[in-house]
Amino acid sequence: MKFLYLFGILFITACSSQKPLTAEMKLSQLKAVNLEETLTRKDELMMTWSLTAFDSKNRLVGVASSAWGVEKVQKGAVLSFENQAPVQVSMPKGGKIIASLLLIEVDDYSQAQQWIKRVRDINGWIQVPVGFFEIGSELLTPLKYVTTALAAAGMGVQLTDRLDKDDILGQSSVELRDSSNDHQKKETAMHVPARFSGRHLRDSFEYQVDYDIRLKRIKIKPASSR
Repeated sequence: MKFLYLFGILFITACSSQKPLTAEMKLSQLKAVNLEETLTRKDELMMTWSLTAFDSKNRLVGVASSAWGVEKVQKGAVLSFENQAPVQVSMPKGGKIIASLLLIEVDDYSQAQQWIKRVRDINGWIQVPVGFFEIGSELLTPLKYVTTALAAAGMGVQLTDRLDKDDILGQSSVELRDSSNDHQKKETAMHVPARFSGRHLRDSFEYQVDYDIRLKRIKIKPASSR
């Protein structure tokens, strides 16, 4: 298997007398422990990540997405994302937010750069009218959550149309739930060290992507409604 699916869950609390609870996802660093392309000793990589918000009836109500790349990465390299802006989305009352990330090996540099620019042009939290975009109630993969977020934000071309199974080096998801019955916690944070490893033909690879999930009591403004 060429990717590791990492899934976590974090329960949080909400209080109506305070500012709205907002989830924030920010990349920390990427470390190339081992590389797949042993002949060139470099991999061309990109990442895309998203927050997808669901109400108490599991209906999609908000999305936010971003992307990074394309970068040539050598074995042992450590890349910092200190200057990368976080993505944010408001937590629906009694609902949940899924934070998802994909690490992707790039085959077509020019096409990938164009796609990344399109993702970055979708700036901010997008509110999705209830019933406008059906996703179903089954447990989904990080790839499905990311592509759903992009489609709901108006991206006409699905990410899956550009990928085959060997392009995805890693997938990671964290689920955050609102629990209004417990008022002990107000804000919280989670550090996620997602490690992806596997083999392709005779080559092996291993990467670690660190990202942070924070829940803050701040009010954010949607970029647009769809």
